Amino acid sequence: MDFAIPDRLNAATLFVDGNVRAGRGQQVAVIDANQGTHATYADVLAAVNRTGNALLARGVRQEERVMILLPDCPEFVFTFFGAMKIGAVPVPVNTLLTPPEYAYLLNDCRARVLVVSREQRPAIDAVRSDVRHLEHVLEVGAASAGQDSLHAALAQGSRELTPADTSKDDAALWLYSSGTTGFPKGTVHLHHDLLVCAAATGRGVLALTATDRTFSVARLFFAYGLGNALYFPFSVGASTILWRGKPDPATCFDIVSRYRPTVFYGVPTAYAAMLTVIDAGTPVDMSSVRLCSSAGEPLAASLYERWKARFGIDILDGIGSTEMLHTFISNRPGRVRPGSSGELVPGYEARIVGGDGADLPAGEVGDLLVKGDSAFAYYWNRHEQTKATIQGEWIRTGDKYSRDADGYFWYKGRSDDMLKAGGYWVSPAEVESTLAAHPAVLECGVVGREDDERLVKPVAFVVLRPGHSGDRALVEELQAFVKARLAPYKFPRWIEFVPDLPRTATGKLQRYKLRELANPHRSSASV
Repeated sequence: MDFAIPDRLNAATLFVDGNVRAGRGQQVAVIDANQGTHATYADVLAAVNRTGNALLARGVRQEERVMILLPDCPEFVFTFFGAMKIGAVPVPVNTLLTPPEYAYLLNDCRARVLVVSREQRPAIDAVRSDVRHLEHVLEVGAASAGQDSLHAALAQGSRELTPADTSKDDAALWLYSSGTTGFPKGTVHLHHDLLVCAAATGRGVLALTATDRTFSVARLFFAYGLGNALYFPFSVGASTILWRGKPDPATCFDIVSRYRPTVFYGVPTAYAAMLTVIDAGTPVDMSSVRLCSSAGEPLAASLYERWKARFGIDILDGIGSTEMLHTFISNRPGRVRPGSSGELVPGYEARIVGGDGADLPAGEVGDLLVKGDSAFAYYWNRHEQTKATIQGEWIRTGDKYSRDADGYFWYKGRSDDMLKAGGYWVSPAEVESTLAAHPAVLECGVVGREDDERLVKPVAFVVLRPGHSGDRALVEELQAFVKARLAPYKFPRWIEFVPDLPRTATGKLQRYKLRELANPHRSSASV
């Protein structure tokens, strides 16, 4: 990186106090699209300090975790940086989980304080007797009778707060991995990691400045959204637009029209859904947006091209991970290669290796390893999984990739998603991208299914666009469409039409659920 990171560092003071010191105290920091209100950087600083004092008053000590179970709202911002400023460790968690899952997360991270919305409070109350360490629950909104209220605590708290004397290598936050199988893993990130990502992607790729306004479909509780809608804009004194509810296509277009963001962050599923709304004749205005971003899963070339043709705006597809905190490979403005994940983000290195660990030449498919200074420190209480993922300075991503002669990276699937059909490797992502180019297909997922000979062949689960019916003729048409564009062994031997695809809360396709649908006679543990 082209900047020095001091040994003594509290990231909250840089992202919040630093903007006020730089003279941006009256610049709008947070726009609450639900309430139609905004908070300046001076307002945010006062609220962060009051939140930090409220946590101290409830006995929170340095290095202890503070769980955040909130939608995208100003209180999330105050709690996140307030906890970090006192040297505690904010742990944002998914707002769409079940009560038993919250009990698992609370017990795993041992948080003694939870900040929760009134809407989510019943999910916590349902498992309170199963949670061993939780002592205080601060409720956001109009607190239930007799409950501790964050707003009441803020009204009583001091606007002044001395930051904890933390190191750049102190734990700053945890994010739970959004894996499709198994228990989530607490991924531990350090104070300097946020600075690295903000510089590398926020400024190095997106060229954010104080004049930008950002809006993210991806929520704050996971890594992509946290950078997009919080510490990226705060790193340059820009404004972030927050929306508490589900960011459906109509809502997204309304927010863009009303609040005029200049940078829009989405995921492929959201872009596809938004284009469907446009195809239905809904008038939209995207004229304020200079740049779009995508991550979470590959963006099909056909989807990029449709968006570009409609709006004239680049979508910069890329790949990141919870373990690396944000994006480490991305397309660039003006040199997008549709269908690829792009080029290395400044400050990162990558290798594509074979089964023996040796580097592979351009064009060959192998395992992607990445190196950069935002890499996570370890998985909490997951020693063996930490060793399997961290290999010296390199992080094993679990992705299959190839790299072309120009340095662009091409996603070929997860390491355990690749199929072998007729003795050849088949990339589900490649088949999905091809099917997605057909005008009848909204989205699709491809996995392996055993035939009568117990040989694995591709099966495609397809969601159709409105106006199309899933009959035998369309099955044959889609199969022929793939055969005309890919090697014969890659076409889906079966096509099943479904109303939607199973996804995680962060929008990632849950292939293990598709494998269960494809192979109902086998247990989920064996597919």
